[in-house]
Amino acid sequence: MKALSLVRLAAVLFLGTLLPARAQIDEPVPNDKCLECHGMSDLTKTNAAGQTLSLFTDLALLKASVHTTNQCIDCHRDLAKAWEHPDDGHVTEPVQCAKCHELQSATYDASVHGIALREGKLGAATCKDCHGQHDITRHSNPESRTSFAHLAETCGQCHIQEAAELQASVHGQAAARGHREAPTCIDCHAEHQIETLRTASPLKIAEQICGKCHASERVNTRFRMPRRQVDTFFESYHGLAAQGGSTRAANCASCHGWHNILASTNPDSTVNKANLVKTCGQCHPGIGENFALGKVHVDDSLSSETGLIINRWVRRIYLGMIVVVVGLLGLHNGAVWFRKVRAALQRPGRNLVRMDGPQRRQHAILAVSFILLALTGFALRFPDSWLSWIFGSEDVRRWLHRVSGAVLIGIGGWHLIYVTVTAEGRRLWYDLMPRPKDWRDLRQNVRHLAGQPVKRAQIARFGYAEKLEYWAVVWGTIIMGVTGLMIWLKVDFTRWFPRWFIDVAITIHYYEAILACLAIIVWHFYHVIFDPDVYPGNFAWLDGKVTREWQEHEHPLETPRAGGSSHVAEVSDGSQENAVHPDHSTPPRAASADPGNKAL
Repeated sequence: MKALSLVRLAAVLFLGTLLPARAQIDEPVPNDKCLECHGMSDLTKTNAAGQTLSLFTDLALLKASVHTTNQCIDCHRDLAKAWEHPDDGHVTEPVQCAKCHELQSATYDASVHGIALREGKLGAATCKDCHGQHDITRHSNPESRTSFAHLAETCGQCHIQEAAELQASVHGQAAARGHREAPTCIDCHAEHQIETLRTASPLKIAEQICGKCHASERVNTRFRMPRRQVDTFFESYHGLAAQGGSTRAANCASCHGWHNILASTNPDSTVNKANLVKTCGQCHPGIGENFALGKVHVDDSLSSETGLIINRWVRRIYLGMIVVVVGLLGLHNGAVWFRKVRAALQRPGRNLVRMDGPQRRQHAILAVSFILLALTGFALRFPDSWLSWIFGSEDVRRWLHRVSGAVLIGIGGWHLIYVTVTAEGRRLWYDLMPRPKDWRDLRQNVRHLAGQPVKRAQIARFGYAEKLEYWAVVWGTIIMGVTGLMIWLKVDFTRWFPRWFIDVAITIHYYEAILACLAIIVWHFYHVIFDPDVYPGNFAWLDGKVTREWQEHEHPLETPRAGGSSHVAEVSDGSQENAVHPDHSTPPRAASADPGNKAL
């Protein structure tokens, strides 16, 4: 039979030499021509290593595969227009699956198999080693090499020990019982971009590999596993070190094993009580049984073990102590601070009005809306943070944020009317306009703060600091208002503009919010609260008044002087707040509560 096959093959090759060259070039090889030889079950060849390889193609298997509509030359493209084999009798080029499966091939190239193949390791697994050759079937087919039931067997062709350990493990036993939630090779090592996990970081192992299943409420409930195993690991020293970037901290596999994961009741388990000294001793040499039997990551809230019960009650006692002790300390210091604030408000000489009533009301509404916008905005951006707990559901956070935004835009409109219609508003606007002196004052103060023998700049009603902050608020209100409305009304907006406009608006809105909040905390809060000259606070935002001493120190050019005009109204008990200096040449008072204050 073998001699007859060789005769047939020789005849085909001989006839091929007699055909016109044009036919060899232009006419593709039909399947039946290939199967004249490859349809013979005894067709074989011997490779360079002396191994006998079958060249038989079972047409029935090919028709039942996913490539049933393919022609031979669709895969063996180097023979697409050649009716004869090369002289050595085999296809010169390997099949290039990437011609059709580009994405899968690209991820395979980045896998340990693809890297090994590029490094010249010819034994590295290729597409056909996992999927087969002519009998490739879909993953959902129970008979497929890559199906749930056969995947361990397929990988086990090369990874014999690992496959045996996996099949004996709790994962393999669960898979054998038909539980589809049980992890297989590709659940941990990925599908085409197969990766080794022995060098993976502890954080990746816990979060992305083991945590993928063991943090799932559905999986834990179905298999009656502890529901907080992943959380308690991250609360342990090992987990904290992993989150801190340590590559040496123990991960899940360090204790439970890689493939040979067994129940703790199994005598062969690495976490069985009899084996804990050896397991923990890998990282902690010289330990005793008492150390090894300690609980590493366990939820003690429901435990009945004596040590864990004691630990639970100690924690409860300390939590109670923290609430009581810190609460009493807070009450004591709160009372002290309140008395100091009251004394500061009643301090003699606080009779210079710096902010009139409309300005204080605008400032108050702006402050409240800004704080609510910041808190609700970051609660929406970070739904797992403590801010979300404060404001409740997403609907509450979302609508409170939108209402606060509308209030901010409204107060901006009110302020625009105020500085346009009222005389005091127009004076405020005029005094807040940047001037060349502001630049000279800035340079002089920088030199003064750098230790040069230069005096502080003499500031009038508003200096460069107040003006910079005021115009920053104007700019920020416009930016946040426009982008906020774009995000809120995104459906209507995208009827006229591309969708990426919304993405850009979200980015601007988010980072402008960070910039505004940090500026308020670092700059504004310092000048109105933490500056030693004004602590516990400059309360002009509350009643509009400042002391003569503060005014002379911070704004000496605005201080009433003998024989000169005053830009600040001085009031006494029962006097009119809106008193204006008789010469009417300048505004009666400024519109800010601190060296960095603005009208709003």
